[in-house]
Amino acid sequence: MQALRKSAIFTTLLTLTTVVASAQVSKWQIDPAHSEADFTVRHMGISNVHGRFGNINGALTLDEKDITKSSANAIVDITTVDTGVAQRDQDLKSPNFFDSAKYPQMTFVSKSLSSSNGQLQLTGDLTMHGVTKTVTLALEGPSKEQADPWGKTRRAFSGTTTIHRQDFGLAWSGNLKSGDAVVGDDVKVELDIELVKQ
Repeated sequence: MQALRKSAIFTTLLTLTTVVASAQVSKWQIDPAHSEADFTVRHMGISNVHGRFGNINGALTLDEKDITKSSANAIVDITTVDTGVAQRDQDLKSPNFFDSAKYPQMTFVSKSLSSSNGQLQLTGDLTMHGVTKTVTLALEGPSKEQADPWGKTRRAFSGTTTIHRQDFGLAWSGNLKSGDAVVGDDVKVELDIELVKQ
């Protein structure tokens, strides 16, 4: 009888531990309507051109107890590129740059998340224009949980990184392929991602 009682207590504790552990890990979905990726690139080495991508989809698994065990993935629709100039946007979508007909998406899959002095660094594989490279994002967040008017729980992250466009084969096909001559090689990327709890 005593052995049965100990077994029951052990099973109860194990169940409670599992429930608590699962409560600390939550699933979140990116809200495309409130998320975007902005970029800045130098034009002829003298000014900045700004643009954005919309229609970002993906998911986050958040470990509240140890945030470094969290993971994320995202898909960005290349065809949504918008710099405010239609002719330039068409050129960016063409084989001169992104070739969106052949490569309509860019993807990010996280590999690790580290924290140092309160700064989160998310490292993962970015695939764009058929090329995969490892990039690291400096993150801010997560924000506090916020309930929206429809009863959904939301949080947000922001992130920044710089990529070298020619690493992904984005070399202008005109006469001047050198980035600083027309389009800068280094592209600053800023992400604002809003998430909905699942």
